[in-house]
Amino acid sequence: MNPPLAVIFDLDGTLTEPLLDFVEIRREIGIAPGLPILEALEGKDATFRAHAEAILRRHELEAIDHATLAEGCAELLTLLGARGIPVAILTRNMREAVDAFMRRFDFRFQAIYTREDGPPKPSPHGARVLCDSLGSAPAQTLAVGDYKFDVIAARGAGCKTALVRHPAPDDLADWGSPDLVVPSLRHLLRLWPD
Repeated sequence: MNPPLAVIFDLDGTLTEPLLDFVEIRREIGIAPGLPILEALEGKDATFRAHAEAILRRHELEAIDHATLAEGCAELLTLLGARGIPVAILTRNMREAVDAFMRRFDFRFQAIYTREDGPPKPSPHGARVLCDSLGSAPAQTLAVGDYKFDVIAARGAGCKTALVRHPAPDDLADWGSPDLVVPSLRHLLRLWPD
């Protein structure tokens, strides 16, 4: 892979160690186990959605309050900043959680796309918007995440994809392999050699 000219990161489980307890969030909201939370809220009435959003907000902000950076996160963001490579966040979280993350760890991103900005992953819309914002062609942009929605969204936009998982999930064949599977963000440093 040629060195990417821009990078789009997922937040929870990618830039940070995973902290969101999706089983507990589903239980508190009252949706069936295993269903993607945002999709399960589609078609629900305004009262139910407001209740669910309050629960999501609490969990997302608590996760940021207790977050630790994923292995290699600081080193990778430092390298990209030094090389002038623009970075963005594409997340199903709310913007308030992203803002809290940036304040807590003193990181800057050139663009952000949250669930409040439009269709969430796995829609490719957010990845396309971010590529435009970063001034980078999708084929020259690397999208990094820890879940299949990250890969599906980025691939749908035409981006290169990296899955941070160790070991790689068993169901890769069901949703298509990413361009790279790495055990940590540190392993992506080699994409930008000296």
